[in-house]
Amino acid sequence: MSQTFSFIDHGKGGGPECLHVAQRERVAPTGRQVEIQVAYAGVNRPEVLQRADAYPPPPGASPYLGLEVSGVISAVGPEVQDRKVGEPVCALTPGGGYAQFCLADERHCLPVPKGMDPRAAACLPENYFTVWTNVFERGALKAGETLLVHGGSSGIGLTAIQLASAFGARVWTTVGNAAKAEACRAAGAERTILYREADFADEVRTLTGGKGVDVILDMVGGEYIDRNVRSLAVDGRLVQIAFLEGSKATIDAMPIMAKRLTFTGSTLRPRSVEDKGKIGQALVRHVWPLLEQGRCLPVIHAEFPLERASEAHALMESSTHIGKIVLKVAA
Repeated sequence: MSQTFSFIDHGKGGGPECLHVAQRERVAPTGRQVEIQVAYAGVNRPEVLQRADAYPPPPGASPYLGLEVSGVISAVGPEVQDRKVGEPVCALTPGGGYAQFCLADERHCLPVPKGMDPRAAACLPENYFTVWTNVFERGALKAGETLLVHGGSSGIGLTAIQLASAFGARVWTTVGNAAKAEACRAAGAERTILYREADFADEVRTLTGGKGVDVILDMVGGEYIDRNVRSLAVDGRLVQIAFLEGSKATIDAMPIMAKRLTFTGSTLRPRSVEDKGKIGQALVRHVWPLLEQGRCLPVIHAEFPLERASEAHALMESSTHIGKIVLKVAA
């Protein structure tokens, strides 16, 4: 296995224009790794941040971009137990997914849901792993509870709306404009709050008669944190998955005590191989049946060929998209 393959290199980092096609040597998988011949790769906010040198990969991870792919297993490591060459999969990768070939642990490779094409399958791992572990495991969302999702028209947001609705929760969301609000309602959101026109904390207080919501999924941070705390009901849970507006905030912490609140969160990439494998198993048990029924499917906004990855990143940074952005790798 000595041939080279094309991948997207971000060099020393910078703006979207730093992304370019380069060549690397294929490396044989070791241990429980598999090599995947990539069909499509999803584009995600952490990759944009990594490209800009604002989100370095954790120790031991690939230095290259690309956290989720779909494709066919082209080689297996000597300790692989459950995956076979020729098997179609979608996979959460440790990086390197913007490429013709990439490596992933077999425990992070999931079967492509029946009836789903590889383009949609590439949009599953990063978003669905993130939403499942944060909303349903850390946030412990239950049927009948109310979930507030910030950034509802993002890939993460639309996934959270669909899954929470499917499992019996009521979902509200904040969005930037009417088109995004309509997309969120189509995904199952009961209420949409235009954050440029209204303070979401005031809206939540009015809509709930002062009670608040049970769970908030936030990727904004900054001054949202204090408003989130004020917007939670007794025994509410605030789950933080990103800090687009910064991780520092001044908050009134009294509601945390008075309402017995939980403030938690997580990042996916640094978690152990075993942890991510367990999340994948939970998805196959609980979410894959919904996908195979044609429910909770990823919403795809745009597709670009691999060599136009810079355009995909520019679109992601514009925040004008609704849903997922994907790169087509295979011809």
